Amino acid sequence: MQRDALPAGQRVSAGRRGRERPRELKFAARVGRYEKLTGKTQQAIVGDNKRMVLRRSVVRSRRPKRTGDFSQRAPRWAGTSARTEVRGSLTSVSEDCASRHGLLFTCIGRRVQLLQAFRDAAGSLGIQLEIHGTDASVLSPGIHLVDKPHLVPPIAAENYIDALLDIVVRHGIELLIPLLDFELPLIAAAAERFNDAGCRALISTESVVKTCRDKLATFKTLQSAGIDMPQTWLWSEVAQGEHHQFPYYLKPRHGSAAKGNYVIHNGEELRALGRRVPDALIQEFVSGAEHTLDVYCGFDGRPRCVVPRKRLEIRTGEVSKSLIVKDADLMAVGRRVAEVLGGCRGVVTVQCMVTPEGRIRVIEINPRFGGGVPLAIHAGADFPRWILMELLGRKPRINPTGFRDDIVMLRFDHAVFVPNASKLARAKRLTNRAPRSGKR
Repeated sequence: MQRDALPAGQRVSAGRRGRERPRELKFAARVGRYEKLTGKTQQAIVGDNKRMVLRRSVVRSRRPKRTGDFSQRAPRWAGTSARTEVRGSLTSVSEDCASRHGLLFTCIGRRVQLLQAFRDAAGSLGIQLEIHGTDASVLSPGIHLVDKPHLVPPIAAENYIDALLDIVVRHGIELLIPLLDFELPLIAAAAERFNDAGCRALISTESVVKTCRDKLATFKTLQSAGIDMPQTWLWSEVAQGEHHQFPYYLKPRHGSAAKGNYVIHNGEELRALGRRVPDALIQEFVSGAEHTLDVYCGFDGRPRCVVPRKRLEIRTGEVSKSLIVKDADLMAVGRRVAEVLGGCRGVVTVQCMVTPEGRIRVIEINPRFGGGVPLAIHAGADFPRWILMELLGRKPRINPTGFRDDIVMLRFDHAVFVPNASKLARAKRLTNRAPRSGKR
């Protein structure tokens, strides 16, 4: 077969005995379909980067191969003209690759269920989603289960935001979702920088994040709006007082994951634990059932759906057993909190106590996905699907009471097994290896 006799879109590769044949024929022979491409059956070979469609089977190539100078490739966030200029030196890119959307989870840690929920949502919408994840530790479980893992400096490092921006630019990330409390102020402050790079940071406004991260500011903001919260004081103010109404609840002013939280029963504990906990606050102790309210505010900040979850059991600050409670009063409190804050984006978690008398008292707010949010998603509040739809410019139809009631979530351990761990721990960069996973 002569080269100039080939149809457009076919390549030629040398055969073992000096013959030349189309690359598609060579590939098909390896999978036992040679006769189907030699004219014995109907065939359809579409160009280099497309799927080869046969009458009785579909042979999928591996990753579409592109040629050209990729060092000059324009990222997806660049304008159309920039992409067109670079594309002139490349072969045509398949339609599937062009429609791939990049999502970045920062500080992914153990949030495997959440990233899987986004994969499921992308599948239901018929879009290709490439999930990236960052962490400072190579031993983070989630970083081994994303499509593209990235090691980054610790949050306290001066170049933390620059490292995230570099990932966004190099990989054409369109949506960034932060997952750890301590990075929220940094990302909120840099939201415009991410936006300039073509990436939406799904985070509340900087003022909202600042209020929520400061538990004393949270108390003052909500109390002034008439929302019920336990009385809150600086530890130094209470420690100097002579008359006390124990028990109290002590917590760090800028704490997270219940670290440094204590129930105070007497003056000795008040003095000792207050000195141990940095920037400690004292709250009025509230007995009752703790609930988490998952409040979906989308991209425009308007609360659209509130899913109350009763916390049945907590392990290391994160819920391990939880129950959906479709209560109108709880849902109203969640909406009211989001409206008072005014700049919430994505999913915000509101923690509250329901006293034996039925009084609902808000205790704190975390402007991010909560650890128990997979329960709300399973119940029908499909936050990942709604977020991806908004990212694509579509309007999700949200029924605020469309989720199912009385569903319990019982979490258990799941393990990721990573081979060659000693070499991996010394690595400065990660590769996309396929770890083994299993249940324990």
